[in-house]
Amino acid sequence: MIRSVLIGTGSALPVRRVANAELAEQVDTSDEWIVERTGIRFRHIAGPDETTATLGADAARAAIAAAGLAATDIDLIVLATATPDQTFPASATKVQAMLGIGDCVAFDVAAVCSGFLYAVQVADAMIRAGVHTRALVIGAETFSRILDWEDRTTCVLFGDGAGAIVLEAQEVDAADPAGRGILATSLHADGRHNQLLYVDGGPSTTGTVGKLRMKGKEVFRHAVTNLAAVMGEVVAKAGLTSDEVDWVVPHQANARILDATARKLGLPAEKVVMTVDQHANTSAASVPLALDVAVRDGRIRPGQIVVLEAMGGGFTWGAAVLRV
Repeated sequence: MIRSVLIGTGSALPVRRVANAELAEQVDTSDEWIVERTGIRFRHIAGPDETTATLGADAARAAIAAAGLAATDIDLIVLATATPDQTFPASATKVQAMLGIGDCVAFDVAAVCSGFLYAVQVADAMIRAGVHTRALVIGAETFSRILDWEDRTTCVLFGDGAGAIVLEAQEVDAADPAGRGILATSLHADGRHNQLLYVDGGPSTTGTVGKLRMKGKEVFRHAVTNLAAVMGEVVAKAGLTSDEVDWVVPHQANARILDATARKLGLPAEKVVMTVDQHANTSAASVPLALDVAVRDGRIRPGQIVVLEAMGGGFTWGAAVLRV
């Protein structure tokens, strides 16, 4: 059978790194308040010359290099973002041009913080269908552009960045329990909760970009419930148990959500990759960014079982299981 096998990861962050203390000079907050409630200590903020596409392209170059490929080996680009460079064309096509790829399929996916998981499933399906051989899957965001910097309850939570992976079609023995690749994916959405986490603008409604709005307590409650459920679901779908999972790479929204989700699943904290303290919530970029960190520092090693999961506005949520 054909599976989508992870052969490279990469990430990129804006040059400017902002500590909580710097934010405390702009809004009524403090380092202690932010750390206690979120676990966040730093975030990166994009400068004038840094955009979703430029960050995505930098992350893509790193992932392609890690895979030992040339950019022209890529025949599919799926970019997950809620903050594209332009309303259209897709930021994926801008990344394509920056990478010097003359022709390939390139498009964006919009599912906010779950966008990368949606993009992974789309790319996986296209690879398994035999349509594409090597896919570049990117999560890239510049959430700083849509934050209300006078709202201390939201502006402290988010940061900018990008992460990318390369998936390659490889023939594997379906009966081999050590076979690499994506083993299972699971996605969900429930549009009834739009007003809990949204942006109050858009081309078809206000003609403006708008600003992010969130009801934090309600989002927290849904996140813990939905993430625990989808992780259990996707692990079972892969024919595994939670004891067989080596690492969970979750959406980096809030340290308290990560802790609560792990407890609900009975997972030890040492199995959860956490980068929220350094990057804050980078929306669709957070899962591939955290994955790249853990791959490059040696925690995630070939042959291990990894679960990726995220939940975002919509609500949308999802998870994937792979053997790296």
